[in-house]
Amino acid sequence: MQVPKVTRPTVVVIGAGASGTLAAIHLLTTAGRRATAVDLVLVDPADRWGRGVAFGTPEREHLLNVPASGMSALPEDPGHFVAWLARQSPDGVAEQGTFAPRRQFALYLDDTLADAVASTYGLAALRHVRSTAVGVRTTATGVAVATSDGRELAAEAAVVATGLPEPGCGWVPAGLASSAFFVPDPWRPGALDVVRRDRTAPPDVLLVGTGLTMVDVTLSLTSEGNRPDRRLVAFSRHGRLPRAHTEEQRLAVIPDVSEWGTTLAELREDAARHVAGVVASTGDWRPAVDGLRFQLSTLWNRLSEEDRAEFLARDAGEWAVLRHRMPPATAAALLGLRETGRLTVGAAEVTDAEPLPRGGLRVRLSDGTSHDVGWVVNCTGPQGDLRQVRNPLLDDLQRRRGGAAPAVAATGGMGFRTDHGRLVDSAGTTQAPIWTLGPLRRGELWESTAVPEIRSQARVLAGAVLDAVAPLPRRLADGRLVSGHHPVARPRDPLGLPISTTADAAASYNAGLERVLRLQSGGDELIREATVHDPGFALAHAALALLAHEGGSAGNVVASLKTAQEAVRTRGDAREVSLVDVVTRRVRDTRGAGNQALMAHIAHHPRDVLAVSAAVPTIAFSGVTDVQQEAWDLVEGLGPAFGDHWWYASLLAFTRQEQGRYDEAGLLAESALSCEPSSGHAVHALSHVLYETGQHEAGRVWLDHWVTESGRSASHRAHFSWHAALHELTLGDTEAVRRRYYSQLAPPSVTGVRGLVDSASLLWRWRITTVDWDRAAAAGLGAPPAFDGEGATPPADPVLDVVPGGLLGAPETPFAALHAAFALAAAGRSEELRQLREHCARSGDGTVRTVVAVVCDALSAVQENQWNRAWRLLAEVMPVLVRVGGSAAQRELVEETLLFCLVNDGQAERAAALLDVRLDRRPSPLDRRRLAALARAPRAEIAF
Repeated sequence: MQVPKVTRPTVVVIGAGASGTLAAIHLLTTAGRRATAVDLVLVDPADRWGRGVAFGTPEREHLLNVPASGMSALPEDPGHFVAWLARQSPDGVAEQGTFAPRRQFALYLDDTLADAVASTYGLAALRHVRSTAVGVRTTATGVAVATSDGRELAAEAAVVATGLPEPGCGWVPAGLASSAFFVPDPWRPGALDVVRRDRTAPPDVLLVGTGLTMVDVTLSLTSEGNRPDRRLVAFSRHGRLPRAHTEEQRLAVIPDVSEWGTTLAELREDAARHVAGVVASTGDWRPAVDGLRFQLSTLWNRLSEEDRAEFLARDAGEWAVLRHRMPPATAAALLGLRETGRLTVGAAEVTDAEPLPRGGLRVRLSDGTSHDVGWVVNCTGPQGDLRQVRNPLLDDLQRRRGGAAPAVAATGGMGFRTDHGRLVDSAGTTQAPIWTLGPLRRGELWESTAVPEIRSQARVLAGAVLDAVAPLPRRLADGRLVSGHHPVARPRDPLGLPISTTADAAASYNAGLERVLRLQSGGDELIREATVHDPGFALAHAALALLAHEGGSAGNVVASLKTAQEAVRTRGDAREVSLVDVVTRRVRDTRGAGNQALMAHIAHHPRDVLAVSAAVPTIAFSGVTDVQQEAWDLVEGLGPAFGDHWWYASLLAFTRQEQGRYDEAGLLAESALSCEPSSGHAVHALSHVLYETGQHEAGRVWLDHWVTESGRSASHRAHFSWHAALHELTLGDTEAVRRRYYSQLAPPSVTGVRGLVDSASLLWRWRITTVDWDRAAAAGLGAPPAFDGEGATPPADPVLDVVPGGLLGAPETPFAALHAAFALAAAGRSEELRQLREHCARSGDGTVRTVVAVVCDALSAVQENQWNRAWRLLAEVMPVLVRVGGSAAQRELVEETLLFCLVNDGQAERAAALLDVRLDRRPSPLDRRRLAALARAPRAEIAF
């Protein structure tokens, strides 16, 4: 029997600059993951891909205007470009904050595209056609792309990725436009060579435009090899230069815009208030602008066309000056040129130009001045309105022939209208299989020209294109319910998994599950609402049981679980049956059996986010293992299932900080927050990064902004407040700690397990870290502890009064037991501490029995001022403390107590050694002050 020939779909990507190369990278990597065969054709006259206008410059002085940490081609791996730079460096090191030469980024895109081809193992092929696309027509099977050399490339789909248009020249007076001494496009290859070589015309050069293009041209015309007597004169309507980045990058402060206005006037006020608030707390406007960037598309979509036009006329220029900044080295170079008179900047427009007898031009400006210059260079930047570009391809798309409806220009002609990247025609349809991305979506998104936005668009576009040209087979059993004899499409959860319920119930369930993923309060209420819409919704009942049992939410675990078990027998697919079984085992069976069932479930259903949340918590749930490496391996293995999803990036960020890979953790968390500013998991990971890397002032300020903005609905606000309080303790600002405690951490604001883990632990830590070490040093080490005054810390009893008795007297987990011990010590409840110790000694959990029981003994010794016994017991458990669980910052409670006991036992050298180790781990003003006090203290004899 003859085997039918399998045809491979073809996708043509028009343009091989950054936008086209990023689109190709993601088409190839997505095809590889899906095992989809595809032929990819890049159409661009350039000799290599990845260059384009932005990155085609050969000059080393032309730097990226974004730190390397923000330039990864892969959303799921935000450190990818930094790692590539490190491999190119002789010492194998690259800093996240470096501003690399743009030509290096072109090489990086080149390498990344080659890697993407290799990753498909022959399933996908890449071909580069060195020609210019001049038209696209639809065909019965897809599209045909016409090129300038007369070819026509047939394909199932096309991606228009032509990038930024050429510079606009609508401002150019006739006398200048016809001059040989006018450079209309400085980015055209070789355009500035003649200016550099010229030694006959006047030495001065007039630059029209004062943005980043002018900055690059200035560097090009003042570098080595240019005339030493050359002066540059730059003018624009407002004479504004781009602002500069600072040497030290700050975290973006992303505002919550849910209650911002819908008109331009309202949004101006809201944005001004946001910037003013950030400046007041940080002293810098940049974090406010960087944070606002991530909300621009949301705000842009609220504006009417009239408001958008007004923004473009009045506000866009000022925004560009703040948003598109110069690298610090570039700003310093321009400052040097201005100080020496080689560069002057002014506000005016060109009104006329006439030739000079010996070459060059006399240019008249609107301010009444005239300038005799050798050359005039157009630095006004790309033409914003594609309707005026006179590009054959873009013109063809707007006047489609042969019955095809033309594409529609978006706001201000800044690209095309699309449906998630697919061109919308004048009939309002997306019939033509043509997509676009990057600058050609600026009119509908506004913020669409930088790599972070383009790479995310490329990822989404790749999935949509491949779904259209090579759809994956769908298994009916996974995606449909049978109603009578007719299959009915089922709703899906936020990760695309089918769920057995009605549309109304699915909407409530999904909204609730998304709140759970963001660590926001109210998720359980929305899921409960789903069970009202559909009482037989087994998955919702199982979720309520799990959230109540392990997440601490309100609810009847037994009743919810029973209903889930009954419902799933009537209606539920294999995944739902499995999850109900997992919850049953977690609630009723031994912990080991529940964990095994959960791990098996995740192995078969890795995108089940509720199950993964229970298995690998960052704040809530109890997890499946106390062994860190096992949890890390589980998270690492989920990468292929989740890709660049913000929730997985948040989870991976927390894993990375636990591994001490703080740079990677920070990048992952920032990437997740750029997609979902309310991601509590990402904020939690970043909070640990800031603490463990000693960024205490920045961490405190940033957390305060997040808690009051995007984190207003966070279900674990107390824990984030605890993180901020740790920064304040380290900075020695105990009054700030006091204000925070009474406003955010004291009952009744905090109760239950958060009161135990956050509030009570803070009170103990506060007490032992506010010892006046200078007074202690003056009295001699080994003297009674010198606190900052009686009643320096609030009493712990009110906190313990709102903690369930079982958590204090009979905690089930090592982590809860450890915090119960410190809570009882903070309240001075010696007898209850002794009873807890007895409970721990009888526990079937080895960590509770061998670690937490010893800590209880040590704390009892502290209460009796038996310092020597206390520190020796604590030192005994320090090597195995990680088995207790929790974060390094939480376990540090034991180390702080050990240090406190060493000082009070006169163990100066031991205390100093411990402080040295801590300071090697991270900067700490508190530990530096302690170490200095120890150096001034009279040494007691140390008994080993």
